[in-house]
Amino acid sequence: MNSGSANSEDWDIEIGGKTRTGILDLKEMWRYRDLMLLFVKRDIVVVYKQTVLGPLWFVLQPLFTTFIFVVLFGRIAGLSPDGVPQFAFYLIGITLWSYFSETLTITSKTFTDNANIFGKVYFPRAIIPVAKLCSGFLKFLMQFAFFFVFWLYYVLYTKQITPNWFVLLSPIVLLLIVLMSLGVGLIVSSLTTKYRDLTFLVNFGVQLMMYATPVAYSMSNAKLSRYMKWIWINPLTSLFEVFKYGFLGKGVISPWWLVYSVAVTIFFVIAGLIIFNRVERRFIDTV
Repeated sequence: MNSGSANSEDWDIEIGGKTRTGILDLKEMWRYRDLMLLFVKRDIVVVYKQTVLGPLWFVLQPLFTTFIFVVLFGRIAGLSPDGVPQFAFYLIGITLWSYFSETLTITSKTFTDNANIFGKVYFPRAIIPVAKLCSGFLKFLMQFAFFFVFWLYYVLYTKQITPNWFVLLSPIVLLLIVLMSLGVGLIVSSLTTKYRDLTFLVNFGVQLMMYATPVAYSMSNAKLSRYMKWIWINPLTSLFEVFKYGFLGKGVISPWWLVYSVAVTIFFVIAGLIIFNRVERRFIDTV
């Protein structure tokens, strides 16, 4: 056997322990794009495969939650802004929050929920959280289309909503929200390989975080004036306000806090990718 010929053989795929950038190998992920599409399809189909209503639950969940918010926060607590239909106000906030919270929660379980797969076959580990983002985005589009129908009704027929040019920033704002959930989720997922208690802490923390985010209220509400400075510290606050202000025409825009949110998002994304890339090389020894 000629060992020299074996050593000089050109391989189709080389599996290495490090990426060129040290953060994420986009070229390698593109090579496994078919696998990522399969994961996206699995996430969409499996969840509601054996349910009677199927994908209709994508719409029914925010609808039921919106009705509850209208009664509790709108009618009883009086936290919705004046001049904006309560149904539209709460529906857009719930739709946006659902995408963020579900993406964060699912991404934070990347290593623990997929340990069996990771231990048997090789593929870029980042495909799993990216697939979760994509499947969650498809769900978000369905829910947002539901909101959009009511929004058009309030804009064109009842004239109760007057959107503005900030609506053009909604794709950028949505991207920042998604990136923040991805970054925080990757950090938590990496830490849960050693500290399993973080899984329970994340579920509890996400529920509490909703009340520190303007989902059920607006930053223009005078009843919350004493808590405003603490709510603004939440990097999601300015992003939610810009998104709602563009579609509903009501809200508070703070350029300073918006820059703060962008900076925090960039930090979480970079830190999350770096930590995730380092942990994935040795996580199978600790999971």
